[in-house]
Amino acid sequence: MTTSLQTTFAGLKLKNPIIAASSGLTNSINKIIELENSGVGAIVLKSLFEEQIENHSEKLSQIADYPEAADYINTYVQMNHMDKYLDLIRSAKKRCSVPIIASINCYKMARWTEFAKTIQDAGADGLELNLFVLNAGEFGDTYLEDTYVNIVRELKKVIHIPVVIKMAKNISNLPGLVSKLKALRADGIVLFNRFYQLDIDIKTLELVPGPVFSNPSDFSDTLRWTAIVSGRVPDFDIACSYGVHTWEDVIKGILAGAGAIQLCSTLYENGLGTVDHILTCIEEWMNQNNYTNIEEFKGKLNYANIKSPYLYERVQFMKYFSNYK
Repeated sequence: MTTSLQTTFAGLKLKNPIIAASSGLTNSINKIIELENSGVGAIVLKSLFEEQIENHSEKLSQIADYPEAADYINTYVQMNHMDKYLDLIRSAKKRCSVPIIASINCYKMARWTEFAKTIQDAGADGLELNLFVLNAGEFGDTYLEDTYVNIVRELKKVIHIPVVIKMAKNISNLPGLVSKLKALRADGIVLFNRFYQLDIDIKTLELVPGPVFSNPSDFSDTLRWTAIVSGRVPDFDIACSYGVHTWEDVIKGILAGAGAIQLCSTLYENGLGTVDHILTCIEEWMNQNNYTNIEEFKGKLNYANIKSPYLYERVQFMKYFSNYK
């Protein structure tokens, strides 16, 4: 039996559902070519951060003697960062055949639209919004959701390439927000964005970075919400990202309703050869279960397609672990 791993995500045709997530593995043309050769179906470039550009400008401006010099430095740094990113997009499009998705993180609305239009003009196949805002109590209850809605609304007015939103885990009503984004003509979402992790050094009494990579146990939440959102917001593209480490995770994500799977931590920890291993195992599993293409089992176990959808809503341990002492 012949199996096909071809699929679509956010209107983009992929030879398989594996997408290399935005990371240090996607920040140069040589690394991007290596990823394509490894077999991935698409690549998300390392994010262009507005905050990082401004921090760089500020540091250089502090050594300038005159305000005019500081203005020149700010303009130069911003253009230099942007030009390098646009060159990366153009080089990737010229030398790769898989879809190239740019990624940006901004905090000023004008920058979101400015960066997006420039990236579209450079030839990117799509744009991922690397959007995370932590509400530590200084904003209203709907601030995070409103931020997503406002940015997508404005971007869809000025660009026509697919817009994908990498969602935070700390959203109070995720299906409700995704419904709004779908209505605004967003093209897909990624579940989930991984925040910077922190820790406390009890010897120095300082804040220090926490674990960089995700853990396989993190995938449980991703799986739950993929299934719920897929079932509650039909006909909308979802990619799993957070906590995906194995070929089994990939199949579980597709069964829950994902059309694509973003890999990051496992590529760092196990090397690019893991892509071929995952694809081979998916094909073998499909053959064993008589599936000829991804669509035949995509969403088969999502919230809308199982007899007891409340199982995805269960958050208490009591029923399943009451016998453990």
